Amino acid sequence: MRILITGSNGLLGQKIVARCLANEVEFLATSLGENRNQDCPSTNYHQLDITNETEVNHIFNSFNPSHVIHTAAITNVDYCELNQQECHLVNTKAVEFLFNATKSIKAHFQLLSTDFVFDGEKGNYNEEDEVNPLSIYAVSKVNAENILLHDDYKDWSIVRTIIVYGTGNNLSRSNIICWAKEALKKGDNLSIIDDQFRAPTWADDLAWACIEICKLSKNGIFHISGPETMSIYEIVNRIANHFSYSTEKLNRSNSKDLNQPAKRPPKTGFDLSKARKELNYNPKKIEETLDLI
Repeated sequence: MRILITGSNGLLGQKIVARCLANEVEFLATSLGENRNQDCPSTNYHQLDITNETEVNHIFNSFNPSHVIHTAAITNVDYCELNQQECHLVNTKAVEFLFNATKSIKAHFQLLSTDFVFDGEKGNYNEEDEVNPLSIYAVSKVNAENILLHDDYKDWSIVRTIIVYGTGNNLSRSNIICWAKEALKKGDNLSIIDDQFRAPTWADDLAWACIEICKLSKNGIFHISGPETMSIYEIVNRIANHFSYSTEKLNRSNSKDLNQPAKRPPKTGFDLSKARKELNYNPKKIEETLDLI
């Protein structure tokens, strides 16, 4: 395999780089700007603006990958709501550029997507469930998925996931698990919503699944997440219990209190049956990962 990774400065991108290095898989890591991951050799890194079709085609022609794992995206849901054109360009139009380049060399294209493609009325979603996006971010991801779904070229995979967490080098954003651990440790006053339900995903598990799909030449949609769906409040409470941090300053709130620009699905979570059966995917529970972050 020769894997082209986009978004390699992000958490998932760094974990995929680490797996490639550990397993001696050929790869080229790309991100906007300089390499912020000191564990990624400079010889394996190239700057790439995925919204520039000329740059995209140049990278493909020079590296000639057998597989593309596309993790790069604007994932700040409220930012997307307020910056619709930029969101469309990065999250949808860039996928068109990358997918067209992939098709031209007959490689495999893997798109990272999200539980937010669903409206959250049902929960425990499987790969066949109908999407119903509630936000500009979610629409951009559904539109990106549709580029693949409606094309005659079928050598692709869509990996939907939920709240990816873990630690990395010089990350531009934190995640709920790492943030909550530090806030609880300091004894901060925390007001945490209890009316949104998610299945937090250990980044190392997700990276394993992304590469496994490539290795096994799997096509289609895969739901990859943590094994347990719970409220955001319960997530934080379980972190506190694991480290024996006080919950005295941990208070319940609801989504309306946040007054966020973008609407979120109330309850997602995934049915992991397909991933377990076809990939032998066996994700870790939160408590199994907390001492590693």
